[in-house]
Amino acid sequence: MSKELRVIHAEMLMELAEQHDDVMVLEADLMGSVSTRKFADAFPKSFLHCGIAEANMIGVASGLSAVGKVPFVHSFGCFATRRCYDQIFLAGGYAGQHINIFGSDAGVTAVTNGGTHMPFEDTGLMRLVPNATVVDVSDEHVLRAAMRHAYHRKGVNYIRSTRKEVPALYESEHDIEIGKGNVLNDGETLTIIASGICVHDALEAAEIIENNTDATVAVIDMHTIKPLDTELVVKYAQKTGRVITIENHNIIGGLGDAVASELLSSGVALKQFHKLGVNEQYGQVGSLDYLKDAYGISAERIADFCFSVLADK
Repeated sequence: MSKELRVIHAEMLMELAEQHDDVMVLEADLMGSVSTRKFADAFPKSFLHCGIAEANMIGVASGLSAVGKVPFVHSFGCFATRRCYDQIFLAGGYAGQHINIFGSDAGVTAVTNGGTHMPFEDTGLMRLVPNATVVDVSDEHVLRAAMRHAYHRKGVNYIRSTRKEVPALYESEHDIEIGKGNVLNDGETLTIIASGICVHDALEAAEIIENNTDATVAVIDMHTIKPLDTELVVKYAQKTGRVITIENHNIIGGLGDAVASELLSSGVALKQFHKLGVNEQYGQVGSLDYLKDAYGISAERIADFCFSVLADK
């Protein structure tokens, strides 16, 4: 039985703190939302409650890094990035500090918290921080691998995720290498490159397509958006000639732009390339199913778009 990702996040923090005495956890009044209250009780000297002051929290994390600590910072993705971007960029990145940021409720997974809490731009912002790592979590094993990698990799590491439960894609975190994509379904006709919660819908869409046509669809979980697995992207673009990216994020600045840039730089000639995701829109209130459909990233909407792509010879 899979667990909510907020529980996995808290468990990983506990595990890392048990293994390493330099781990520090910082929260912005969201302990109950992300299950870190247990950490605070178990490791009171390794926990700081910074209040609803995210920019200050990043500054504190930078100072802790400067004296040899490894800070893990959490807030909702909108607050963990755009609200304190200057501090991340300067106090963290420019100053050469080691800061690990968990941005929860990524994209439409903010659901009824609504448009003000719905980050569609966080991947784009964090990609622009020099040498940052950006991971979009698709299942609990990706989250585990990303957090372990973040502890060991000095610099700015950003992990975006839902707080809720998602179906398992992998058997173990050992199936995950940060910086390398995973081919979950092989195919010859079309390549879908997805990240985060969109991987599950991409797999469902691929099944719909393969059950209704003679096409075969490759589905890649590109959990690490930066650094991008250029080798895998190029290999499957050359193999199928048709590439569709799908992301729970603005199509400007996210996974789609990262893939397009690499393909263009590599000189890969494609029959078709398309980006599915949020298109010049803000967030809104709604259920997860409603929001995925509204922004065109549900399995049915993805499959319908793919049918139109395949029809265009």
